[in-house]
Amino acid sequence: MSTGRDPGLQPERTRLAWRRTLLTVTVVTALAIRLASTGGRAGALVAGVTVLLWGALLVLCWPRATGTGAARTGGRTLPLVAFGTVGLALLGVLLVLRGLG
Repeated sequence: MSTGRDPGLQPERTRLAWRRTLLTVTVVTALAIRLASTGGRAGALVAGVTVLLWGALLVLCWPRATGTGAARTGGRTLPLVAFGTVGLALLGVLLVLRGLG
């Protein structure tokens, strides 16, 4: 009877978690663009920054989500993704405070 864990499942769970992260960020970006589309210049700025953050997170997460290799950030992917997520949250707060939603 083996008491160790099955190491074959961990990489799959990790890839699925990164895919969920990418999907969530994509949906948040789409919603932010939709909300910002009615905001004139400020809305366009928020939408642009949101798309830039989405692109950066996509570049960071894609290698891990597809299993094509480790991210080229030297183990700093998770803190960078957390920073990007906080940035998206702050942009959401800005949308609400400016009355763009």
